[in-house]
Amino acid sequence: MTRTAFYISDGTAITAETIGHATLSQYDFDIEHITVPFIESEDKALQLQRQINRRYKTTGHRPFVFHTFVDQSLASTICDSNSICFDVLKPFTNKISEQLNITANPVKHRTHSIKEHKYDARIDAMNFALANDDGQTMENYDNADVILVGVSRSGKTPTSIYLALQYGIKAANYPFIEEDMENLVLPEALKKNKKKIFGLTIEPARLAAIRHERYANSKYASIRQCRMELREVERMYKSNKIPFINTTHFSVEEISAKIISQMKLERYNH
Repeated sequence: MTRTAFYISDGTAITAETIGHATLSQYDFDIEHITVPFIESEDKALQLQRQINRRYKTTGHRPFVFHTFVDQSLASTICDSNSICFDVLKPFTNKISEQLNITANPVKHRTHSIKEHKYDARIDAMNFALANDDGQTMENYDNADVILVGVSRSGKTPTSIYLALQYGIKAANYPFIEEDMENLVLPEALKKNKKKIFGLTIEPARLAAIRHERYANSKYASIRQCRMELREVERMYKSNKIPFINTTHFSVEEISAKIISQMKLERYNH
């Protein structure tokens, strides 16, 4: 069974998309996801209403619609379609209004508008992540919020970039390579910032598959090499009491959330 889910807003639709995805992920059926931001006029709302109705006629199933509209007349137009409609913020705003005895005052684009100091923090963190990627320099580690370490292709770079772009966290990353394995120790720049270090590891078969995509049939991608490197790195994590996680079955979002939680990092995303 395949169903359709629309995530709609007169803003970015990020909130509708996030809550809708989280809700539907609890169910075991295939979903086609359609995100439609900036429905800011009645004409656009009517066009989208027709699109939703066409999807209903084509599939025989009413699409799920998750929305966050400031303009409730536009919300009504969308919900007049042949759909199953959810105002994803209403249960929360109604409850808060009831408890505080005040009325919500929604303003378009407020949720994801630029808050200058938060925006600047994320841009600075992104520049930091790019400048301190893959151990290209260790001069800035004193300024890092976290330093990710691990073998090549264990997920350090995408996680560093995600932490920077999403949360404004300055993440450097440092790779342990084949030449390090004979006597694997922390370089002095890492020892000096040991409290900032967080390790990543991964299952050997998954690492070999990832490496094979870049360097097929190489020693670097061999399962034997991957097992050896991971064994040595995990031994080093344990001997140095470095916190680490196995990234094999986690998305970059989940890896980042675990790092933030374990390292008690401050976020700059609101």
